[in-house]
Amino acid sequence: MKLTGKVAIVTGGARDIGRAVSVKLAQEGAKVVVNYNSSEELAQETLALIKAAGGEGLLVKADITNREEVARLVTETKKAFGHEIHILANVAGGMVGRKLITDMDEAFWDHVINLNVKSAFLMTKEVVSYMPAGSSIINFSSQAGRDGGGFGASAYATSKGAIATFTRAMAKELGPKGIRVNAVDPGMIATTFHDTFTKPEVRTAVANATPLRREGNAGEVADLVAYLAGNESSFITGANIDINGGTYFS
Repeated sequence: MKLTGKVAIVTGGARDIGRAVSVKLAQEGAKVVVNYNSSEELAQETLALIKAAGGEGLLVKADITNREEVARLVTETKKAFGHEIHILANVAGGMVGRKLITDMDEAFWDHVINLNVKSAFLMTKEVVSYMPAGSSIINFSSQAGRDGGGFGASAYATSKGAIATFTRAMAKELGPKGIRVNAVDPGMIATTFHDTFTKPEVRTAVANATPLRREGNAGEVADLVAYLAGNESSFITGANIDINGGTYFS
C-alpha cells in the first residue's frame, strides 16, 4: 500500500491499460479518479474492480481535449478528495485509424494530435497547481514514437514522439517544484488497440521476433506506472521507459 493517502487521476481509465493502471493504483492505496469519455459501461466495470480490491474511486466523464471539461474534471477531483493531486497518469489517446499521408486530411491529423498531445498538455497545465512536492506525472508515449510506427501510423507516431519530448521538457520545468515527469513507451501489448489496428499475422510475427517471444499485458504496464508513481522511483525524472519485451532498444 505504498500510495496510501495519495490522489490519482487516470485519463482513459475505463479499459485496457487505463483500467489496469486505475486498479493497480487503487490496490496500492491511492484514491483514483477514473476519467472516461464514451465508455461509460466499461468505466463502471473499472470502478467495480477498484471497489472489489478495497479501493476508493470516482468516475468523471470528460473530453480531455476540451479545456473547460478538463477544468471540470479537476474540480470534481478536488470536491471528492481534497485540494492535493499527487499522481496524474495521462493514459488517454489512440491511433484513430491507419492512413498514408496522401490519404490524410487536415482534420484527421488535428484529431490525432489533439487526442494524444493536446490532452496531455491540458491535463498537465490544469493539475500542476494542485501537486505538492513528491508528486508524479506519468505520460504515455509508445514504441511508435521511437521507431516511426507501423504502416499508416505517421500521425500517431508523431504524436507519441511529441509526448516523449513534452515529458523531458516538463521534467526540467517541474523538477524544481519536486514534481517528477516520466513516460512509459509500450510496445506490443495485448489490448483492444491491437485487436482493432493490427492484423493477427502481424501481431504473431512481432511477438515471435521479440526476445521474450510474446506480447506484453496491461498489468505489466500498470506495475511500471505504479513504480513511477511512488517514492521508490524518487530520483527518476525525464525518462521514457521502454516496455516492449526487447523488441526495440532506445
